[in-house]
Amino acid sequence: MPYALDRKYPNAAAEWGWQYVFPAPHRFVDPQSRVQGRHHIHETVVQRAVKEAVRKAGIAKPASCHTFRHAFATHLIEDGYDIRTVQELLGHKDVKTTMIYTHVLNRGGRGVRSPADAL
Repeated sequence: MPYALDRKYPNAAAEWGWQYVFPAPHRFVDPQSRVQGRHHIHETVVQRAVKEAVRKAGIAKPASCHTFRHAFATHLIEDGYDIRTVQELLGHKDVKTTMIYTHVLNRGGRGVRSPADAL
């Protein structure tokens, strides 16, 4: 646990919120405490794995980790999430950047849902 958090929250190291979803394969030793630890996997490892998966799947179009970000945003918009919510989730400073995803949908009148549709 970083800094004094292990003393403040003694059980925190065993809680899910403090675990890395993608841990690095190798451990390190903290020079001050001499305690072994593990960092998260480096982003380039994930990027290479996605690139290899796209190649093995025979997908001819360019795809990357960023493609997942676009797909996530597009699906949120398709599911009717508020554009400001999507903006916050993606970390866009300006809503105009987020609005790009609404142009991709291009659904015309079919994009309007009646409140009765939710019944």
